[in-house]
Amino acid sequence: MMTDLIQSQPVLVGQGGSLNGYRWSIAGEITIGRTGTCEIVIPNQQVSRIHARIFISPNGPALEDLSSKNGTFHNGKPITEITGLEDGDIIQIALAQEFVFLGQDATVPLAPGDFESSVISYFRRIRLEKDSHRTWVLNRELDPSLSLLQFKLLVLLFESAGRVISRSEVINSVWGSQESVGVTDQALDALVRRLRERISELDGQYDYIITVRGQGYRLDNPPISTGEPAD
Repeated sequence: MMTDLIQSQPVLVGQGGSLNGYRWSIAGEITIGRTGTCEIVIPNQQVSRIHARIFISPNGPALEDLSSKNGTFHNGKPITEITGLEDGDIIQIALAQEFVFLGQDATVPLAPGDFESSVISYFRRIRLEKDSHRTWVLNRELDPSLSLLQFKLLVLLFESAGRVISRSEVINSVWGSQESVGVTDQALDALVRRLRERISELDGQYDYIITVRGQGYRLDNPPISTGEPAD
Protein backbone atom coordinates (compact mmCIF):
# COMPACT_ATOMS: atom_id res chain seq x y z
CA MET A 1 0.00 0.00 0.00
CA MET A 2 1.35 3.43 -0.88
CA THR A 3 2.34 5.76 1.93
CA ASP A 4 2.06 9.55 1.84
CA LEU A 5 5.12 11.77 1.73
CA ILE A 6 4.71 15.36 2.88
CA GLN A 7 7.30 17.35 0.97
CA SER A 8 9.84 19.13 3.21
CA GLN A 9 10.60 21.50 0.32
CA PRO A 10 8.63 22.65 -2.72
CA VAL A 11 9.11 20.41 -5.73
CA LEU A 12 8.96 21.07 -9.47
CA VAL A 13 7.92 18.10 -11.63
CA GLY A 14 8.21 17.84 -15.41
CA GLN A 15 4.88 17.12 -17.09
CA GLY A 16 5.02 15.96 -20.71
CA GLY A 17 7.92 16.68 -23.00
CA SER A 18 11.45 15.34 -22.63
CA LEU A 19 11.53 16.04 -18.87
CA ASN A 20 8.31 14.18 -18.05
CA GLY A 21 8.48 12.80 -14.49
CA TYR A 22 11.80 14.45 -13.57
CA ARG A 23 11.68 16.44 -10.34
CA TRP A 24 13.71 19.16 -8.63
CA SER A 25 13.55 20.28 -5.00
CA ILE A 26 13.44 24.05 -4.62
CA ALA A 27 15.68 25.06 -1.74
CA GLY A 28 17.00 28.27 -3.28
CA GLU A 29 17.06 29.50 -6.87
CA ILE A 30 16.59 27.28 -9.91
CA THR A 31 17.22 28.68 -13.38
CA ILE A 32 15.55 27.19 -16.44
CA GLY A 33 16.91 27.56 -19.96
CA ARG A 34 18.68 26.10 -22.96
CA THR A 35 22.26 26.57 -21.76
CA GLY A 36 24.06 23.94 -19.70
CA THR A 37 24.68 26.41 -16.89
CA CYS A 38 21.00 26.27 -15.92
CA GLU A 39 19.78 23.89 -13.23
CA ILE A 40 17.03 22.73 -15.59
CA VAL A 41 18.15 22.42 -19.20
CA ILE A 42 15.57 22.29 -22.01
CA PRO A 43 17.35 21.62 -25.33
CA ASN A 44 14.84 23.39 -27.54
CA GLN A 45 15.36 26.44 -29.76
CA GLN A 46 12.12 27.97 -28.50
CA VAL A 47 13.74 28.25 -25.08
CA SER A 48 16.05 31.18 -24.33
CA ARG A 49 19.55 30.51 -23.00
CA ILE A 50 18.47 31.60 -19.52
CA HIS A 51 14.71 31.66 -19.82
CA ALA A 52 13.19 31.84 -16.33
CA ARG A 53 13.88 31.22 -12.68
CA ILE A 54 12.08 29.87 -9.63
CA PHE A 55 13.25 31.14 -6.27
CA ILE A 56 12.19 31.62 -2.67
CA SER A 57 11.04 35.21 -2.23
CA PRO A 58 10.15 36.82 1.12
CA ASN A 59 6.54 35.87 0.34
CA GLY A 60 7.31 32.27 -0.64
CA PRO A 61 8.14 30.43 -3.89
CA ALA A 62 7.97 32.63 -6.97
CA LEU A 63 8.42 32.48 -10.74
CA GLU A 64 10.13 35.11 -12.90
CA ASP A 65 10.56 35.34 -16.66
CA LEU A 66 14.07 36.50 -17.54
CA SER A 67 13.21 38.51 -20.66
CA SER A 68 12.75 35.34 -22.69
CA LYS A 69 11.86 35.52 -26.38
CA ASN A 70 8.91 33.11 -26.33
CA GLY A 71 7.54 33.68 -22.88
CA THR A 72 6.90 31.94 -19.58
CA PHE A 73 3.34 30.97 -18.67
CA HIS A 74 1.68 30.54 -15.29
CA ASN A 75 -1.56 28.53 -15.38
CA GLY A 76 -1.89 29.31 -19.08
CA LYS A 77 -1.23 33.07 -18.84
CA PRO A 78 2.02 34.81 -19.84
CA ILE A 79 3.79 36.49 -16.93
CA THR A 80 5.40 39.92 -17.07
CA GLU A 81 6.36 40.27 -13.41
CA ILE A 82 7.38 38.09 -10.48
CA THR A 83 4.50 35.70 -9.77
CA GLY A 84 3.89 33.76 -6.56
CA LEU A 85 3.47 29.99 -6.81
CA GLU A 86 0.89 27.78 -5.13
CA ASP A 87 0.44 24.01 -4.93
CA GLY A 88 -0.77 22.63 -8.27
CA ASP A 89 0.30 25.59 -10.43
CA ILE A 90 1.24 24.80 -14.03
CA ILE A 91 4.39 26.45 -15.41
CA GLN A 92 5.09 26.39 -19.14
CA ILE A 93 8.36 27.38 -20.77
CA ALA A 94 7.58 28.66 -24.29
CA LEU A 95 5.90 25.72 -26.05
CA ALA A 96 8.70 23.35 -25.16
CA GLN A 97 8.12 22.07 -21.64
CA GLU A 98 5.53 22.11 -18.88
CA PHE A 99 6.02 21.66 -15.14
CA VAL A 100 3.82 21.15 -12.11
CA PHE A 101 4.68 22.98 -8.89
CA LEU A 102 4.15 21.00 -5.67
CA GLY A 103 4.01 23.21 -2.61
CA GLN A 104 5.86 22.42 0.59
CA ASP A 105 2.78 20.93 2.27
CA ALA A 106 1.61 18.88 -0.73
CA THR A 107 0.85 15.25 0.09
CA VAL A 108 1.83 12.93 -2.77
CA PRO A 109 1.42 9.13 -2.75
CA LEU A 110 4.90 7.66 -2.92
CA ALA A 111 6.35 4.18 -3.29
CA PRO A 112 9.60 2.98 -4.91
CA GLY A 113 9.40 3.64 -8.65
CA ASP A 114 5.90 5.12 -8.42
CA PHE A 115 6.58 8.85 -8.07
CA GLU A 116 5.92 9.69 -11.73
CA SER A 117 2.64 7.78 -11.94
CA SER A 118 1.55 9.25 -8.61
CA VAL A 119 2.12 12.81 -9.82
CA ILE A 120 0.20 12.10 -13.01
CA SER A 121 -2.72 10.78 -10.97
CA TYR A 122 -2.48 13.69 -8.53
CA PHE A 123 -2.86 16.19 -11.34
CA ARG A 124 -5.73 14.61 -13.20
CA ARG A 125 -8.84 16.74 -13.47
CA ILE A 126 -10.53 14.51 -10.91
CA ARG A 127 -8.52 13.40 -7.88
CA LEU A 128 -9.62 11.06 -5.09
CA GLU A 129 -8.50 10.21 -1.59
CA LYS A 130 -10.10 6.86 -0.83
CA ASP A 131 -9.40 6.66 2.90
CA SER A 132 -11.07 9.98 3.67
CA HIS A 133 -13.69 9.82 0.85
CA ARG A 134 -12.53 13.22 -0.42
CA THR A 135 -12.87 14.32 -4.07
CA TRP A 136 -11.24 17.20 -5.95
CA VAL A 137 -12.17 18.54 -9.38
CA LEU A 138 -9.60 20.84 -10.98
CA ASN A 139 -7.86 21.01 -7.57
CA ARG A 140 -11.03 22.23 -5.81
CA GLU A 141 -12.61 19.98 -3.24
CA LEU A 142 -16.23 18.91 -3.48
CA ASP A 143 -18.07 20.14 -0.41
CA PRO A 144 -20.23 18.54 0.86
CA SER A 145 -18.62 15.19 0.12
CA LEU A 146 -20.15 12.71 -2.29
CA SER A 147 -22.61 10.20 -0.89
CA LEU A 148 -21.28 6.69 -0.24
CA LEU A 149 -22.83 5.27 -3.43
CA GLN A 150 -21.67 8.22 -5.51
CA PHE A 151 -18.12 7.87 -4.21
CA LYS A 152 -18.08 4.10 -4.80
CA LEU A 153 -19.22 4.66 -8.38
CA LEU A 154 -16.57 7.31 -8.98
CA VAL A 155 -13.82 5.11 -7.48
CA LEU A 156 -14.89 2.22 -9.73
CA LEU A 157 -14.71 4.41 -12.84
CA PHE A 158 -11.52 6.13 -11.68
CA GLU A 159 -9.65 2.86 -11.14
CA SER A 160 -10.81 1.38 -14.44
CA ALA A 161 -8.31 3.65 -16.28
CA GLY A 162 -10.76 4.47 -19.07
CA ARG A 163 -12.13 0.94 -19.47
CA VAL A 164 -15.86 0.68 -20.15
CA ILE A 165 -17.69 -0.71 -17.11
CA SER A 166 -20.91 -2.58 -17.90
CA ARG A 167 -24.13 -1.60 -16.16
CA SER A 168 -24.28 -4.96 -14.37
CA GLU A 169 -20.70 -4.59 -13.16
CA VAL A 170 -21.48 -1.11 -11.85
CA ILE A 171 -24.52 -2.37 -9.95
CA ASN A 172 -22.67 -5.35 -8.44
CA SER A 173 -19.66 -3.25 -7.45
CA VAL A 174 -21.50 -0.22 -6.10
CA TRP A 175 -24.39 -1.90 -4.31
CA GLY A 176 -22.65 -5.21 -3.61
CA SER A 177 -23.60 -8.63 -4.95
CA GLN A 178 -26.24 -9.25 -2.29
CA GLU A 179 -27.73 -5.76 -2.19
CA SER A 180 -27.75 -5.47 -5.99
CA VAL A 181 -30.74 -7.80 -6.34
CA GLY A 182 -33.68 -5.62 -7.22
CA VAL A 183 -31.63 -2.53 -8.17
CA THR A 184 -33.37 -1.11 -11.22
CA ASP A 185 -31.98 0.60 -14.30
CA GLN A 186 -33.77 3.71 -13.11
CA ALA A 187 -31.86 3.63 -9.81
CA LEU A 188 -28.55 3.33 -11.65
CA ASP A 189 -29.44 6.11 -14.08
CA ALA A 190 -30.38 8.35 -11.14
CA LEU A 191 -27.06 7.63 -9.40
CA VAL A 192 -25.04 8.42 -12.52
CA ARG A 193 -27.05 11.60 -13.13
CA ARG A 194 -26.56 12.81 -9.57
CA LEU A 195 -22.80 12.12 -9.69
CA ARG A 196 -22.55 14.11 -12.92
CA GLU A 197 -24.44 16.97 -11.26
CA ARG A 198 -22.09 16.99 -8.27
CA ILE A 199 -19.00 17.05 -10.51
CA SER A 200 -20.52 19.85 -12.60
CA GLU A 201 -20.72 22.01 -9.46
CA LEU A 202 -16.98 22.54 -9.90
CA ASP A 203 -16.63 21.97 -13.65
CA GLY A 204 -19.71 22.09 -15.82
CA GLN A 205 -17.76 22.45 -19.06
CA TYR A 206 -16.35 18.93 -19.33
CA ASP A 207 -18.16 15.60 -19.76
CA TYR A 208 -16.30 13.24 -17.42
CA ILE A 209 -18.68 10.27 -17.28
CA ILE A 210 -19.19 8.91 -20.77
CA THR A 211 -22.17 6.71 -21.59
CA VAL A 212 -21.24 4.02 -24.11
CA ARG A 213 -24.54 2.90 -25.61
CA GLY A 214 -25.25 -0.77 -25.19
CA GLN A 215 -22.12 -1.28 -23.07
CA GLY A 216 -21.95 0.89 -19.97
CA TYR A 217 -19.86 3.80 -18.66
CA ARG A 218 -16.29 4.99 -18.62
CA LEU A 219 -14.48 7.93 -17.02
CA ASP A 220 -12.66 10.49 -19.16
CA ASN A 221 -10.17 12.00 -16.69
CA PRO A 222 -7.29 13.68 -18.54
CA PRO A 223 -4.48 15.68 -16.92
CA ILE A 224 -5.36 19.24 -15.95
CA SER A 225 -3.04 20.45 -18.69
CA THR A 226 -1.14 18.49 -21.33
CA GLY A 227 2.39 19.51 -22.29
CA GLU A 228 3.77 19.37 -25.82
CA PRO A 229 6.89 17.27 -26.38
CA ALA A 230 10.11 19.17 -26.96
CA ASP A 231 11.67 18.96 -30.41
